[in-house]
Amino acid sequence: MSQDVAEDTAQDNGNTAADPVEIARALIRCASVTPEEGGALAYLRKLLTESGFDAEIVRFSEEGTADVDNLFAKIGTGAPHLTFAGHTDVVPPGEESRWTYPPFSAEIEGDMLYGRGAVDMKGAVACFAAAALDFLKATGKPKGTISFLITGDEEGVSINGTRKLLAWAKERGETFDHALVGEPTNPNALGDMIKIGRRGSLSGTVTIAGKQGHSAYPHLAKNPMRGLAKVMHALLDEPLDTGTSEFDPSTLEVTSVDTGNRAFNVIPAEVTVRFNSRFNNLHTAESLRARVEKQVDMALEGSGLTSSIAFEPNAAEAFLTEAGDIAALLSETIQAETGKTPALSTTGGTSDARYIKDYCPVIEFGLVGQTMHQVDERVDIADLAALTSIYRAFLTRYFDRFGG
Repeated sequence: MSQDVAEDTAQDNGNTAADPVEIARALIRCASVTPEEGGALAYLRKLLTESGFDAEIVRFSEEGTADVDNLFAKIGTGAPHLTFAGHTDVVPPGEESRWTYPPFSAEIEGDMLYGRGAVDMKGAVACFAAAALDFLKATGKPKGTISFLITGDEEGVSINGTRKLLAWAKERGETFDHALVGEPTNPNALGDMIKIGRRGSLSGTVTIAGKQGHSAYPHLAKNPMRGLAKVMHALLDEPLDTGTSEFDPSTLEVTSVDTGNRAFNVIPAEVTVRFNSRFNNLHTAESLRARVEKQVDMALEGSGLTSSIAFEPNAAEAFLTEAGDIAALLSETIQAETGKTPALSTTGGTSDARYIKDYCPVIEFGLVGQTMHQVDERVDIADLAALTSIYRAFLTRYFDRFGG
């Protein structure tokens, strides 16, 4: 969807702006595969400004990366300041012929809305937008501030997205009291889980180097594969820890082994081992880097093979947010709306909450994540309505509790 078409859609939907299904469909129709904005932020900006928000699309750049558009929108002034954080960028749809409906067509079949981003996380963005617009229609401006921090770089390298948008907002005097991230946190049903922290993530590539040669003359070569088993054993066999009261045990998984060698009679010159660790707050990215380096060095000691390790940038640290009051308030809201008491969890992958936690307490709650990143990603329309109701009730409780 082009920017012009997106803006026209926002205008056309003026009479149904608080309908999360229509907002979600408009967002899904924007092919906003990272780092393309695709019209999604333009649509959202128009939707919000027509209801009184001040909204600005901000572009960030950095050498070696794509330019990325982000949206900051707010209404009201002063404390308490509740910000809703999320993203409108999506992962690629993959082979589109495998989809029941085109991934950016936002088709509805029965009770389900299909499309890339339906769950992760255009659906939740639509629900919070609908909830906020309905709240403002009923109450006028809040006793404080409501804002949106929406990035186009969450599914990508996360360099020109939320982290820079937060710094940009701070430079302009914005102070956030609490943040709610709309990632799909529920494993099975709406109301299952609130995220109050996240494990860290560290990825890297170990290269074991030997000497290429003919497989019939191994004495003239040095096969790096002989060191592979020892390195794999060192990385995988010893548990990182047994977990904590807030976090599951840390993990390290090898995700790829490659020599680039297609010949049966050639001993390869090197082999690469890619890995990813998801770690709790017993570790830091730096301590894990040191641990991996030591393990690899010890595994190859005396082998005559050499090694190097390249760690991926932007490792995420584990964190547990100080969000007791806001987590309790959201839990009460979810219980009142669904009858379920959500678990407070730190499981799953990483999210942009890892940046927000440096500015204010942050919690995460969104849709059911079973189809995120899959072919035929889809969301139950009833869940869109229910999540909107939860967000709407939470806004009322929040400003009743913290508002002046």
